[in-house]
Formats: sequence, C-alpha cells, structure tokens
Amino acid sequence: MRQGVILYGPPAAGKDTITERLAAIDPAYQLFARLKTGRGRTSGYRMTTPDHLAALAAASGIIWQNQRYGATYVIDRDGLDQALTTGIPVLHMGQPDGIHAVTDATPSARWLVVYLWCPRDIAAQRIRERHTGDTSDRLTAWDQTPPVDADLTINTAASNPQEAAYTIHHATRALTDASAD
Repeated sequence: MRQGVILYGPPAAGKDTITERLAAIDPAYQLFARLKTGRGRTSGYRMTTPDHLAALAAASGIIWQNQRYGATYVIDRDGLDQALTTGIPVLHMGQPDGIHAVTDATPSARWLVVYLWCPRDIAAQRIRERHTGDTSDRLTAWDQTPPVDADLTINTAASNPQEAAYTIHHATRALTDASAD
C-alpha cells in the first residue's frame, strides 16, 4: 500500500524540523520537494519556470498549486506518483483545499494528515529567529491558516520534535497495519 504524510499547519509550526526527525527514524520518509517558481529559498524545492508550470497545467499534471511570498508552489502528479512509489513522501501544506486535492488525486494511497500547530506568539518568535526578513508576511499566512480535522493534532510548543516524529511514525505504521488486514 502506498502511503504518505501530510504535515498541515501555519508557518513556523515545525513542519521542517519534524520532517527531519521522521527521516532520521526511517529514511523512507522524505520531504516531497514541490515545484517552485519565484523568489525566496530554493532548498527543499525543485525550482522550475512559469513556462514549465503552464505546460504541466495544460497536460493536467498539477494536483495543487498555491501562491505565497511572491512564489508559486506546485504539487505535480508525476512527482508525487514517483515519491509514493519510492518511499513515504511528507508533504508540507497550509491550505485545507490542498489536502483534499492530494487525497482525491491519489485514491490508491493512504494519507496520514497531521495538523501541526503552535500559539501565534511562539510562531512569531520562531519566524524572527530564522532571520528571513518576512515576519509580517508569515504571520499573515499564520492568521490565514485555519485549523483542520486531522488524524493527529500536535501542538509543537508542548511537544518536542522527536516525540512528535515518533507519534507520527507510529500512526503511519498503524495505517499500514490496518490496510494489511
């Protein structure tokens, strides 16, 4: 059974840190590197061009697309299919509609949806410590990220990253065991 993990939550909720801890527990967990055009960091993304995204859209190759921080981010059908075939992709998301787009587009996969959250003041502190220079934009995104019903909800201000990763890992294994029955 193909499976993946969706880490949903506002900026600075701990998605990157927990993904790193998951990969340390089991290398099958790998960040799904979304396609990206535009400004900002490039690490963790597959940088591309607007023309490439237009071609993907024309070929129905885009599962989910969103714009934020002056960039366009895309979950592509071929990339996600490959990631589901070779391991357990970990997707970072901040829009509820994106969760539905991914799960609807991959009916043969089992997804564990994890809502990562922390109080806004903790998020603001984490964002400032990153020194990215876009604290206001990220706090606006934090404000625009609604809670969701998820398989797991983890307050990352009250749980250390290792504990959170193990909780997610055990829940992912439970999904595997349930699908084998």
